[in-house]
Amino acid sequence: MEDVQIQMQTHAEKLWELVTIYGGRFVLAIVVLVLGLWIIGRMSDLVRKSTVKGLPDETLAKFLANIFEIILKVLLVISVASMVGIETTSFVAVLGAAGLAVGLALQGSLSNFAGGVMVLIFRPFKVGDYVEAQGLEGVVIDIGIFVTTLKTFDKRTIIVPNGPLANGNIINHTASEVRAVEVAIGISYSDDIAKGKEAMEAVLKNDPRILQDQDNLVAVVDLGASSVDFLVRAFVKTEDYWSFYFDSRPLLKAAVEEAGLTIPFPQRDVHIIPEAS
Repeated sequence: MEDVQIQMQTHAEKLWELVTIYGGRFVLAIVVLVLGLWIIGRMSDLVRKSTVKGLPDETLAKFLANIFEIILKVLLVISVASMVGIETTSFVAVLGAAGLAVGLALQGSLSNFAGGVMVLIFRPFKVGDYVEAQGLEGVVIDIGIFVTTLKTFDKRTIIVPNGPLANGNIINHTASEVRAVEVAIGISYSDDIAKGKEAMEAVLKNDPRILQDQDNLVAVVDLGASSVDFLVRAFVKTEDYWSFYFDSRPLLKAAVEEAGLTIPFPQRDVHIIPEAS
Protein backbone atom coordinates (compact mmCIF):
# COMPACT_ATOMS: atom_id res chain seq x y z
CA MET A 1 0.00 0.00 0.00
CA GLU A 2 2.81 2.31 0.88
CA ASP A 3 4.51 1.56 -2.50
CA VAL A 4 1.32 2.52 -4.32
CA GLN A 5 1.12 5.81 -2.47
CA ILE A 6 4.76 6.53 -3.29
CA GLN A 7 4.16 5.81 -7.00
CA MET A 8 1.04 7.99 -7.05
CA GLN A 9 2.95 10.80 -5.38
CA THR A 10 5.76 10.42 -7.89
CA HIS A 11 3.34 10.58 -10.81
CA ALA A 12 1.61 13.58 -9.29
CA GLU A 13 4.94 15.37 -8.92
CA LYS A 14 5.84 14.60 -12.54
CA LEU A 15 2.42 15.79 -13.70
CA TRP A 16 2.78 19.01 -11.75
CA GLU A 17 6.25 19.48 -13.16
CA LEU A 18 4.87 19.07 -16.70
CA VAL A 19 2.05 21.50 -15.93
CA THR A 20 4.45 24.08 -14.56
CA ILE A 21 6.79 23.68 -17.52
CA TYR A 22 4.31 23.37 -20.39
CA GLY A 23 1.09 24.80 -18.93
CA GLY A 24 2.11 28.40 -19.47
CA ARG A 25 3.36 27.59 -22.96
CA PHE A 26 0.14 25.77 -23.83
CA VAL A 27 -2.05 28.63 -22.61
CA LEU A 28 0.12 31.14 -24.47
CA ALA A 29 -0.03 28.97 -27.59
CA ILE A 30 -3.83 28.85 -27.41
CA VAL A 31 -3.96 32.63 -27.04
CA VAL A 32 -1.57 33.10 -29.97
CA LEU A 33 -3.55 30.65 -32.09
CA VAL A 34 -6.89 32.35 -31.45
CA LEU A 35 -5.46 35.84 -31.86
CA GLY A 36 -3.51 34.78 -34.97
CA LEU A 37 -6.57 33.28 -36.64
CA TRP A 38 -8.50 36.49 -35.96
CA ILE A 39 -5.72 38.66 -37.40
CA ILE A 40 -5.35 36.37 -40.44
CA GLY A 41 -9.09 36.57 -41.03
CA ARG A 42 -9.03 40.36 -41.00
CA MET A 43 -5.93 40.51 -43.21
CA SER A 44 -7.46 38.03 -45.66
CA ASP A 45 -10.59 40.18 -45.95
CA LEU A 46 -8.47 43.22 -46.71
CA VAL A 47 -6.37 41.34 -49.29
CA ARG A 48 -9.49 39.86 -50.87
CA LYS A 49 -11.11 43.29 -51.25
CA SER A 50 -7.94 44.90 -52.59
CA THR A 51 -7.26 42.10 -55.09
CA VAL A 52 -10.82 42.13 -56.36
CA LYS A 53 -10.44 45.85 -57.03
CA GLY A 54 -6.90 45.55 -58.41
CA LEU A 55 -7.27 42.55 -60.72
CA PRO A 56 -9.49 42.39 -63.81
CA ASP A 57 -10.90 38.97 -62.94
CA GLU A 58 -12.75 38.29 -59.68
CA THR A 59 -12.06 34.54 -59.84
CA LEU A 60 -8.29 35.03 -59.86
CA ALA A 61 -8.50 37.70 -57.15
CA LYS A 62 -10.40 35.45 -54.75
CA PHE A 63 -8.15 32.49 -55.51
CA LEU A 64 -4.97 34.46 -54.75
CA ALA A 65 -6.53 35.79 -51.54
CA ASN A 66 -7.38 32.23 -50.45
CA ILE A 67 -3.81 31.08 -51.17
CA PHE A 68 -2.52 33.97 -49.05
CA GLU A 69 -4.81 32.95 -46.19
CA ILE A 70 -3.76 29.28 -46.33
CA ILE A 71 -0.05 30.17 -46.26
CA LEU A 72 -0.51 32.39 -43.21
CA LYS A 73 -2.48 29.69 -41.38
CA VAL A 74 0.20 27.08 -42.08
CA LEU A 75 2.89 29.43 -40.73
CA LEU A 76 0.75 30.13 -37.66
CA VAL A 77 0.28 26.44 -36.89
CA ILE A 78 4.04 25.83 -37.21
CA SER A 79 4.74 28.74 -34.87
CA VAL A 80 2.23 27.53 -32.29
CA ALA A 81 3.65 23.99 -32.44
CA SER A 82 7.12 25.41 -31.82
CA MET A 83 5.85 27.35 -28.79
CA VAL A 84 4.62 24.20 -27.01
CA GLY A 85 7.89 22.40 -27.62
CA ILE A 86 7.08 20.34 -30.71
CA GLU A 87 10.06 19.88 -33.01
CA THR A 88 9.07 21.75 -36.18
CA THR A 89 12.10 20.87 -38.32
CA SER A 90 10.82 17.37 -39.07
CA PHE A 91 7.29 18.76 -39.37
CA VAL A 92 8.40 21.20 -42.06
CA ALA A 93 10.38 18.46 -43.80
CA VAL A 94 7.31 16.23 -43.89
CA LEU A 95 5.25 19.09 -45.33
CA GLY A 96 7.91 19.73 -47.97
CA ALA A 97 8.05 16.07 -48.96
CA ALA A 98 4.27 15.88 -49.11
CA GLY A 99 4.16 19.01 -51.23
CA LEU A 100 6.76 17.57 -53.61
CA ALA A 101 4.84 14.29 -53.91
CA VAL A 102 1.58 16.11 -54.59
CA GLY A 103 3.30 18.35 -57.14
CA LEU A 104 4.72 15.37 -59.04
CA ALA A 105 1.37 13.60 -58.98
CA LEU A 106 -0.46 16.68 -60.23
CA GLN A 107 1.92 17.96 -62.89
CA GLY A 108 -0.83 18.27 -65.50
CA SER A 109 -3.17 20.02 -63.08
CA LEU A 110 -0.43 22.40 -61.96
CA SER A 111 0.30 23.19 -65.61
CA ASN A 112 -3.37 23.96 -66.13
CA PHE A 113 -3.38 26.07 -62.97
CA ALA A 114 -0.39 28.09 -64.18
CA GLY A 115 -2.05 28.48 -67.56
CA GLY A 116 -5.26 29.65 -65.89
CA VAL A 117 -3.35 32.27 -63.91
CA MET A 118 -1.68 33.50 -67.12
CA VAL A 119 -5.01 33.66 -68.94
CA LEU A 120 -6.68 35.54 -66.09
CA ILE A 121 -3.79 38.00 -65.71
CA PHE A 122 -3.00 38.80 -69.36
CA ARG A 123 -6.63 38.53 -70.55
CA PRO A 124 -6.18 37.34 -74.17
CA PHE A 125 -9.95 36.90 -74.15
CA LYS A 126 -12.93 37.45 -71.89
CA VAL A 127 -16.31 35.85 -71.34
CA GLY A 128 -18.43 36.46 -74.44
CA ASP A 129 -15.52 36.54 -76.92
CA TYR A 130 -15.47 34.22 -79.92
CA VAL A 131 -12.08 32.51 -79.94
CA GLU A 132 -10.22 29.85 -81.88
CA ALA A 133 -7.51 27.81 -80.14
CA GLN A 134 -6.13 24.27 -80.04
CA GLY A 135 -8.09 23.46 -83.19
CA LEU A 136 -11.34 24.39 -81.42
CA GLU A 137 -13.56 27.44 -81.64
CA GLY A 138 -16.55 28.85 -79.82
CA VAL A 139 -17.86 31.57 -77.54
CA VAL A 140 -16.18 31.75 -74.12
CA ILE A 141 -18.78 31.18 -71.41
CA ASP A 142 -16.50 30.61 -68.41
CA ILE A 143 -12.83 31.13 -67.51
CA GLY A 144 -11.76 28.97 -64.57
CA ILE A 145 -8.47 28.40 -62.81
CA PHE A 146 -7.91 25.03 -64.51
CA VAL A 147 -10.15 25.01 -67.60
CA THR A 148 -11.92 27.37 -70.00
CA THR A 149 -15.40 26.51 -71.27
CA LEU A 150 -16.50 27.27 -74.83
CA LYS A 151 -19.95 27.05 -76.39
CA THR A 152 -20.14 26.28 -80.11
CA PHE A 153 -22.79 27.63 -82.48
CA ASP A 154 -24.50 24.25 -82.49
CA LYS A 155 -24.77 24.44 -78.66
CA ARG A 156 -22.00 21.98 -77.85
CA THR A 157 -19.91 22.63 -74.74
CA ILE A 158 -16.12 22.32 -75.03
CA ILE A 159 -13.86 22.13 -71.96
CA VAL A 160 -10.33 23.29 -72.82
CA PRO A 161 -7.45 22.79 -70.30
CA ASN A 162 -5.76 26.10 -69.57
CA GLY A 163 -2.20 24.71 -69.80
CA PRO A 164 -2.20 24.01 -73.56
CA LEU A 165 -4.51 26.98 -74.11
CA ALA A 166 -2.08 29.48 -72.57
CA ASN A 167 0.91 27.99 -74.41
CA GLY A 168 -0.71 27.83 -77.86
CA ASN A 169 -1.94 30.25 -80.49
CA ILE A 170 -5.20 32.01 -79.69
CA ILE A 171 -7.28 33.81 -82.31
CA ASN A 172 -9.75 36.20 -80.70
CA HIS A 173 -12.26 37.05 -83.41
CA THR A 174 -14.13 39.60 -81.31
CA ALA A 175 -11.30 41.44 -79.54
CA SER A 176 -11.49 44.27 -82.07
CA GLU A 177 -14.54 46.49 -82.48
CA VAL A 178 -14.23 46.19 -86.26
CA ARG A 179 -14.02 43.09 -88.47
CA ALA A 180 -13.67 42.52 -92.20
CA VAL A 181 -16.04 40.32 -94.18
CA GLU A 182 -14.32 38.89 -97.25
CA VAL A 183 -16.25 37.40 -100.17
CA ALA A 184 -14.92 35.93 -103.41
CA ILE A 185 -17.16 36.37 -106.44
CA GLY A 186 -16.55 35.98 -110.16
CA ILE A 187 -18.02 37.37 -113.37
CA SER A 188 -17.85 36.12 -116.93
CA TYR A 189 -14.88 36.92 -119.16
CA SER A 190 -17.28 38.53 -121.61
CA ASP A 191 -18.57 40.98 -118.97
CA ASP A 192 -17.29 44.50 -118.37
CA ILE A 193 -14.88 44.40 -115.38
CA ALA A 194 -15.41 48.08 -114.53
CA LYS A 195 -19.19 47.61 -114.56
CA GLY A 196 -18.91 44.60 -112.26
CA LYS A 197 -16.67 46.48 -109.84
CA GLU A 198 -19.08 49.43 -109.81
CA ALA A 199 -22.05 47.16 -109.03
CA MET A 200 -20.23 45.54 -106.10
CA GLU A 201 -19.01 48.86 -104.73
CA ALA A 202 -22.61 50.11 -104.77
CA VAL A 203 -23.57 47.28 -102.40
CA LEU A 204 -20.91 48.40 -99.93
CA LYS A 205 -21.92 52.06 -100.16
CA ASN A 206 -25.63 51.44 -99.71
CA ASP A 207 -25.54 49.00 -96.79
CA PRO A 208 -25.71 50.87 -93.43
CA ARG A 209 -23.71 48.14 -91.72
CA ILE A 210 -20.60 48.91 -93.78
CA LEU A 211 -18.19 51.36 -92.13
CA GLN A 212 -17.40 53.89 -94.84
CA ASP A 213 -14.34 55.29 -93.05
CA GLN A 214 -12.51 51.95 -93.36
CA ASP A 215 -10.46 50.54 -96.24
CA ASN A 216 -13.25 48.65 -97.99
CA LEU A 217 -12.08 46.97 -101.15
CA VAL A 218 -13.39 45.56 -104.43
CA ALA A 219 -10.57 44.29 -106.62
CA VAL A 220 -9.75 41.68 -109.25
CA VAL A 221 -7.51 39.09 -107.61
CA ASP A 222 -7.38 36.29 -110.17
CA LEU A 223 -8.20 35.25 -113.69
CA GLY A 224 -9.76 31.87 -113.05
CA ALA A 225 -10.47 28.95 -115.31
CA SER A 226 -13.96 30.19 -116.12
CA SER A 227 -14.34 33.61 -114.47
CA VAL A 228 -12.72 36.89 -113.56
CA ASP A 229 -12.46 36.61 -109.77
CA PHE A 230 -13.09 39.56 -107.45
CA LEU A 231 -12.33 39.95 -103.75
CA VAL A 232 -14.85 42.03 -101.84
CA ARG A 233 -13.64 43.16 -98.41
CA ALA A 234 -16.11 45.09 -96.25
CA PHE A 235 -15.46 46.35 -92.72
CA VAL A 236 -18.33 46.20 -90.22
CA LYS A 237 -18.78 46.45 -86.48
CA THR A 238 -18.06 43.18 -84.73
CA GLU A 239 -21.68 42.76 -83.67
CA ASP A 240 -22.76 43.08 -87.36
CA TYR A 241 -20.22 40.56 -88.67
CA TRP A 242 -22.40 37.47 -88.93
CA SER A 243 -25.49 39.26 -90.19
CA PHE A 244 -23.57 40.84 -93.08
CA TYR A 245 -21.54 37.67 -93.62
CA PHE A 246 -24.68 35.72 -94.45
CA ASP A 247 -26.31 38.61 -96.37
CA SER A 248 -23.29 39.58 -98.45
CA ARG A 249 -23.42 36.82 -101.07
CA PRO A 250 -27.12 37.20 -101.96
CA LEU A 251 -26.68 40.99 -102.08
CA LEU A 252 -23.62 40.80 -104.35
CA LYS A 253 -25.23 38.20 -106.61
CA ALA A 254 -28.35 40.33 -107.00
CA ALA A 255 -26.29 43.45 -107.75
CA VAL A 256 -24.19 41.68 -110.39
CA GLU A 257 -27.22 40.21 -112.11
CA GLU A 258 -29.11 43.52 -111.95
CA ALA A 259 -26.21 45.15 -113.80
CA GLY A 260 -26.65 42.64 -116.61
CA LEU A 261 -23.61 40.57 -115.72
CA THR A 262 -23.36 36.85 -115.13
CA ILE A 263 -21.74 34.71 -112.47
CA PRO A 264 -20.36 31.78 -114.46
CA PHE A 265 -19.91 28.24 -113.30
CA PRO A 266 -17.26 25.81 -114.52
CA GLN A 267 -18.09 24.40 -117.93
CA ARG A 268 -16.30 22.02 -120.23
CA ASP A 269 -16.74 21.71 -123.98
CA VAL A 270 -16.57 18.17 -125.30
CA HIS A 271 -15.74 17.74 -129.01
CA ILE A 272 -16.57 14.38 -130.53
CA ILE A 273 -14.41 13.56 -133.53
CA PRO A 274 -15.93 10.82 -135.66
CA GLU A 275 -13.65 8.04 -136.70
CA ALA A 276 -12.80 7.84 -140.36
CA SER A 277 -14.66 5.00 -142.04
